[in-house]
Amino acid sequence: MAGARRSLLGSWLCLGVLLGPLLSAVLALEPITTAVAIAAVSALTGYLSYPRFYCGRLVECCEENAYNSTAFQEDLGNKLFGQHLAHDVIFRAITGFMNNENPKKPLALSLHGWTGTGKNFVSKLIAENIQEKGMNSKYVHLFVSTMHFPHNNLIHLYKDQIQSWIRGNVSSCPRSIFIFDEMDKLHQGLIDTIKPFLDYYEQIDGVSYRKAIFIFLSNAGGDVINKVVLESGKRREDLELQDLEPVLSVQLFNNKDSGFWHSSLIDKNLIDFYVPFLPLEHRHVKQCVMAELRHRGKMPNEELASRLANEMTYFPKNTRMFF
Repeated sequence: MAGARRSLLGSWLCLGVLLGPLLSAVLALEPITTAVAIAAVSALTGYLSYPRFYCGRLVECCEENAYNSTAFQEDLGNKLFGQHLAHDVIFRAITGFMNNENPKKPLALSLHGWTGTGKNFVSKLIAENIQEKGMNSKYVHLFVSTMHFPHNNLIHLYKDQIQSWIRGNVSSCPRSIFIFDEMDKLHQGLIDTIKPFLDYYEQIDGVSYRKAIFIFLSNAGGDVINKVVLESGKRREDLELQDLEPVLSVQLFNNKDSGFWHSSLIDKNLIDFYVPFLPLEHRHVKQCVMAELRHRGKMPNEELASRLANEMTYFPKNTRMFF
């Protein structure tokens, strides 16, 4: 941030050097012409030196207060289907955190469910509503386990790299977002390296991490979620977070195939919310297709949506109820 301010100051100084001779020349003009010219120079200087011009047109700046809860609520309502629990929990969590000027710790969300239920999509919506460039922002960082941490014998190196990356990026932007995908494929013990950054420390070596957001995505827990949905006896829309969150956290902690196995992040209660993504029904798949057609500027096509939805795999097979 300090670097951005220095660059901005440099831009103002450059403007002064360029516009100084112009202003001197204007002062030699007759009074009326001089007044008009000075107004034009002042307007130009003000426009070019305005921070939004610099940040929006020239470089990406770290946004502290760009979050709009109404826009985020609309995005979730119009683009996320069949996930009433994820919608409610994530909206409340993000809004409460972003409106808190002095949070006690970073926000940590753990999203769980089968592939295709919306975990990555919601992460994208969160990024887009906090940083203007969304997933392309230099303040949004995605780690994919099988891509960034493939070798079990390099865990110590990965730990150093993760800590250095988080430390450097939060120093540049307190509102940094870190997304860890494929947590179910992450080497055991590796995620514990970020524990200090998620804890209730005011600062670590002069850096505060309290405004950062950490999002963990995992297929682990998907079977537990599906089992609860099928056997709870409740209507889908009547399921509540307490029906799933406790059993989900226990299953993750004790699952050797999970990157959270015996993790201190769970043991020390540093994960703020375990968010279950329910298996989708046929009607939700159709809604997704219709939304994608609208996004591409096409007319919604019920027949096409039904045909594409019918090609998906559902279970139990006798009902074709869940995706």
